[in-house]
Amino acid sequence: MQVWSIANQKGGVGKTTTTVTLAGLLSQRGARVLMIDLDPHGSLTTYFGFDPDSIERSVYSLFQGEGNNRPAAESVIQPTAIQGLSLLPASTALATLDRQLGGKEGMGLVLARAILQLAGRFDHVFIDCPPVLGVLMVNALAASSRLLIPVQTEFLALKGLERMLRTLSMILRARQRPLEYLIVPTMFDRRTRASLESLKSLKMQHPDKTWKSVIPVDTQFREASREGLPLSYLNPQARGAIAYATLLDTLLGPQPGIAGALV
Repeated sequence: MQVWSIANQKGGVGKTTTTVTLAGLLSQRGARVLMIDLDPHGSLTTYFGFDPDSIERSVYSLFQGEGNNRPAAESVIQPTAIQGLSLLPASTALATLDRQLGGKEGMGLVLARAILQLAGRFDHVFIDCPPVLGVLMVNALAASSRLLIPVQTEFLALKGLERMLRTLSMILRARQRPLEYLIVPTMFDRRTRASLESLKSLKMQHPDKTWKSVIPVDTQFREASREGLPLSYLNPQARGAIAYATLLDTLLGPQPGIAGALV
């Protein structure tokens, strides 16, 4: 079971779109996929028709109780309308976890232990992370075998990337084992100088850690969101769907040279 986190400390860079599209592509290829929404805003949860303001069973439930008294991960998973694609939804109550549990020992491994309970049921797990450093992001990184960092191709997003990488270096020193990561340029518009120059800067500053291609701007992502479907199900020939399929092939292919490792 491969566990991939999608994270960036800047919002609006395509984290949820990346999660949904890659997960959808894998389900189309016959994989059993679990998506986990760790963002209190619940964009991933809302995408699939659940309300993070009123949902009763969510990721938040996994952090309640002590040790063996916590709910089983299996009891919190929700099916989606797509065969092979399941969701562990978010609740807005997740926003209170740092205040409630941030100082308690062992809180950084709650999600990793929950995912271990699901070994054998899923082939891939995607974790959609919140855009802030806290107990939820720490849980995601502790549980993950790979990290994807979507970065919008505009200059403010590049500044956010540097902040994210500094945070990762700090967290992963405590993790004491490397974590492969890949920077994914998103929302690329070749008609604009800002996109072209930002992409050039990204590849110059992080040449060995940046995916060689890009995710383009594609209005069909909005249509897919409205329908509650991954784009590859709505229109597999859409340029955004094709770009993510290429990214997935890269991720599933030979490992050397496509990502760096923070230690």
